[in-house]
Amino acid sequence: MPFSVLDSLNLEEIYNSVQPDPESVVLGTDGGRYDVHLYDRMRKSVYWEEEPTEVRRCTWFYKGDTDSRFIPYTEEFSEKLEAEYKKAVTTNQWHRRLEFPSGETIVMHNPKVIVQFQPSSVPDEWGTTQDGQTRPRVVKRGIDDSLDEIPDGEMPQVDHLVFMVHGIGPVCDLRFRSIIECVDDFRVVSLKLLQTHFKKSVDEGKVSRVEFLPVHWHSALGGHATGVDRNIKKITLPSIGRFRHFTNETLLDVSFYNSPTYCQAIVEKVGVEINRLHSLFMSRNPNFKGKVSVAGHSLGSLILFDILSNQKDMSVSKSPGSVAVSNGVMKHSNFQEKLISEESKLMSDESCDLDVEDEEPLTLHGTLEALSLFDYISTFEKEKIDMESLLMCTVDDLKEMGIPLGPRKKIANFVKLKAAKLEQKKAAAEKKAALAALTKGQDESAPKTKEMASPSSESNESKRKLSVGAYVSSVRVDYESFEVGTGQVSVAYSSLDFEPEIFFALGSPIGMLLTIRGVARIHENYRLPTCKGFFNIYHPLDPVAYRLEPMIAPDLDLKAVLIPHHKGRKRLHLELKESLSRMGSDLKQGFISSLKSAWQTLNEFARAHTSTTQLQEELEKVANQIKEEEEKQVVEAEKIVESPELSKDEDYLGKVGMLNGGRRIDYVLQEKPIESFNEYLFALQSHLCYWESEDTALLLLKEIYRTMNISPEQPQH
Repeated sequence: MPFSVLDSLNLEEIYNSVQPDPESVVLGTDGGRYDVHLYDRMRKSVYWEEEPTEVRRCTWFYKGDTDSRFIPYTEEFSEKLEAEYKKAVTTNQWHRRLEFPSGETIVMHNPKVIVQFQPSSVPDEWGTTQDGQTRPRVVKRGIDDSLDEIPDGEMPQVDHLVFMVHGIGPVCDLRFRSIIECVDDFRVVSLKLLQTHFKKSVDEGKVSRVEFLPVHWHSALGGHATGVDRNIKKITLPSIGRFRHFTNETLLDVSFYNSPTYCQAIVEKVGVEINRLHSLFMSRNPNFKGKVSVAGHSLGSLILFDILSNQKDMSVSKSPGSVAVSNGVMKHSNFQEKLISEESKLMSDESCDLDVEDEEPLTLHGTLEALSLFDYISTFEKEKIDMESLLMCTVDDLKEMGIPLGPRKKIANFVKLKAAKLEQKKAAAEKKAALAALTKGQDESAPKTKEMASPSSESNESKRKLSVGAYVSSVRVDYESFEVGTGQVSVAYSSLDFEPEIFFALGSPIGMLLTIRGVARIHENYRLPTCKGFFNIYHPLDPVAYRLEPMIAPDLDLKAVLIPHHKGRKRLHLELKESLSRMGSDLKQGFISSLKSAWQTLNEFARAHTSTTQLQEELEKVANQIKEEEEKQVVEAEKIVESPELSKDEDYLGKVGMLNGGRRIDYVLQEKPIESFNEYLFALQSHLCYWESEDTALLLLKEIYRTMNISPEQPQH
């Protein structure tokens, strides 16, 4: 691929200035994402692992029948061609046939027509050669407008940094491209939109560009994912291959993330990788003064949501800490800190710190008194519950005993923390024993002793035999259990080195997975501890995407905000659908008006032929019927498809929670006309459309530059 005009000029300038010793010269290209080593003629990636690519400095190119673009010759071959070309120009001798030692033949008919013949291939056993290899190549000197368009280049200054976390599987679209390639496309789209929608600000120097960096976490699964994937392929049916591949990747990665063994590894990988990229970017861009945002696609958005929900806000005295769920409602709470402090106080008051072996054990009376639940001592004594029995009680047991919800929660949390302390003590003892055995050189006992690791690593792996003779790894983990749902694996979340400005979720299953975990509602005052903005962006046909606003404000029947088309207004087929909806509403309104008129005529007729009492009763019935029809009409009018004016989030003045600072959260893309014909046919493609979506990229740019008080202009096409 050719360098941009800006990068080519910089490379040539540096090359000419350091001759003849460019050995130690390294120049950043492609917006600083790659480094070019001039001496080695190699381009190497900076932020991710990628095979180095060769760099060629030349002015001669060729293109064969199967090539889609012109390819540069090697520098040595290009210099020979340049020398022969100059000789032909100065002597005006054309139609020359040039033979090269490597077997290539170049024929220069005139300055505009130059061809290359490939060396003859070795005949096969039948004495024939492939005709394709004897066809001449088109040879070109220099670059002109007829060749592929070469980009101008990216400005060195960066206004905003966005980390993009991939979702399901190691590939990101139906072309099986990696997250690096997809983010490259998204970046190219954003650069084009800056020239069309922020042209004035770009010319004034207020806007430079937004840098998007990919975050790859699939490698955290290591060979385990590869092995499981290989086994799944063996049992996958051969029909509808692409759809089954997508389903396999979905099930595999979601299962791995919900797995107690790999959830911690995935979360750690994403957190560490984001911090690594951020540190590397800041070291290479010391003058960067902008802010940082994060974006996640599919499962990547859920990983980011979990990480951001468990960050600590250092700007407030009482940190929101981790997510607390009460009665199925996610809310702010210094949940873990409060429980730990209560447990510590309880342990100190009753002199039963588990770290001290000689302390007296807890009693039931002392425990209930410390938890301010001594009023329920008679209930426990009636059921003959002692301290040992209390630690074995479940939430359902307490519920059957008639313990109210509040005290039930307190006891459940105490039991959980008590069990965790016992496990930590047991783990420390086993680890100490294992280390002692190793120091004594008892290698034969090593396979029998499994080291108990901390919660941030794979711990306490032991093998248990199944009835069919297979083996399975058993790992003891903690779960955050709620009133309903599957609960959530309890893991340690790493802290990010920065506070994200905005979190963009693309095609996100956050709403569905929170519901499965047991979170029925998100409290209206809940917000991410360190992130101000949150946008849930999805395609209407995306089978993996779910809304979030109904979980925050279930009483508000709001449609998602319709994202404007990047060229302005709505798509034509959506406007047509909307017009038909309004036409139906107008017809209904006209029918109701006719009914009113008919009732009035009947009333006048009845008034002339009935008594006063009967007339009054009939009039009341008719009035009630008309009133009911009017109320239904108002309700139906509110349910009409939203107009372009109503699609703006500013038009709804009420707050939809604090997750996005009071602004709307759910944003829906406009489906294409062809997609409206068959929703099922385009469902899979719609989940992977975000990387090349101009509408998605424009929304991100608008919200990013909104934080800098910069608004887009009318699109210039």
